Amino acid sequence: MDEGAKLHLKEWLITQIESGRYEGLCWEDDSKSMFRIPWKHAAKKDYKQTEDAALFKAWAVYKGKYREGRDKADPTMWKTRLRCALNKSTDFQEVPERNQLDITEPYKVYRIQQDNGQARPPDSPKIKDQVIIQAKGSPKSPGFLDNLLHFQRESFQTNKEEEKPLTDDLLREHMYCELTVKKPQDQVSAPITFLSSALSISDFRMQVMLLYQGQRVMKVTTKSPDGCFILQGRVPLGNERIYGPCTAQQFSFPSPGSVSLPSCMAEAMNRLLCHLERGVLLWVAPDGVFIKRFCQGRVYWSGPMAQHTDRPNKLEREKTFKLLDIPTFISELQSCLQGKGPTPSYEIELCFGEEYPDPNVPKTRKLIVAQVVPLFAVELLQRFNLGESEEKRSALSSNTEGEKI
Repeated sequence: MDEGAKLHLKEWLITQIESGRYEGLCWEDDSKSMFRIPWKHAAKKDYKQTEDAALFKAWAVYKGKYREGRDKADPTMWKTRLRCALNKSTDFQEVPERNQLDITEPYKVYRIQQDNGQARPPDSPKIKDQVIIQAKGSPKSPGFLDNLLHFQRESFQTNKEEEKPLTDDLLREHMYCELTVKKPQDQVSAPITFLSSALSISDFRMQVMLLYQGQRVMKVTTKSPDGCFILQGRVPLGNERIYGPCTAQQFSFPSPGSVSLPSCMAEAMNRLLCHLERGVLLWVAPDGVFIKRFCQGRVYWSGPMAQHTDRPNKLEREKTFKLLDIPTFISELQSCLQGKGPTPSYEIELCFGEEYPDPNVPKTRKLIVAQVVPLFAVELLQRFNLGESEEKRSALSSNTEGEKI
């Protein structure tokens, strides 16, 4: 099909609804202002990719993100792409009170916005009563802990209707909705917003610190919602075909000469850096912190979702790993505030070229270690005075990208 003749998401979806081709995709009301979209999770026992992923696959095919017989089938990413396109489009608004996600054939409901650009209708009184709780309330008062902290969402580019284009599969797994912090405009002590469903965050920043044998050589705070690369050197010019039009920041490993190391250690460091040319990609998405390893050199990690705490956890090459699950973090935070559990863990450590965790060798003796702190977690804990270090407090309030030392 000619590119210029392609439909926008709104027209495309209406066409699919009217076609009756996809089971569960139908109008919610007689006026055709809302529609149901099937939303079965791939982990369900009765999940059938052919039927349950058909609509998501069709959108991926239509957008040129999946080529039958050439690309590896990825139902999870197909679903992510359409979800992000819906969330980022000004033509749609999810209607969470009509969603049915805990039934045999789950679905979500979306409202089609008016073409005249009128403002989205306000939430129902029921939803508002559930959502807003004043910050001055005690964390241990009745009702305060019945909801989960929710950051307001806002698109980076509100004039874009559809998902950000990608030119290669290499980065496709990490492209989630582009969200940013929504600043309170009307008062200094704005109310804390709570929501027990549709959890979402909007602060995608991370603090990343690099250590060479325990000595800090770099400390940066990311700004891009696409996360950051940590790699040896920089992506060569003309390599856009591989990395795509991604706005992820690029942080290079500093020279071993930037710190005082024995000559044998410096030599070993240089040999290791040669294998880290394509590095790793880290990003924060609405449902967690993720990483993908591209470099030849092995990378190991520890963190909230690590399988082992007493032996190494390896990152497989070109495979996406979730390092922190945000719903789990929020649930653990709620338990902590209720006095039912410890402060939730959120710090992540990466070790390049050497097995980690290693009970026989302390991390201060490892050649290269990266410490990663998602700043949404720092802010959440600060809101409840759960004892963050002064260093992390300053990192959170910093408006600079960071500095190399």
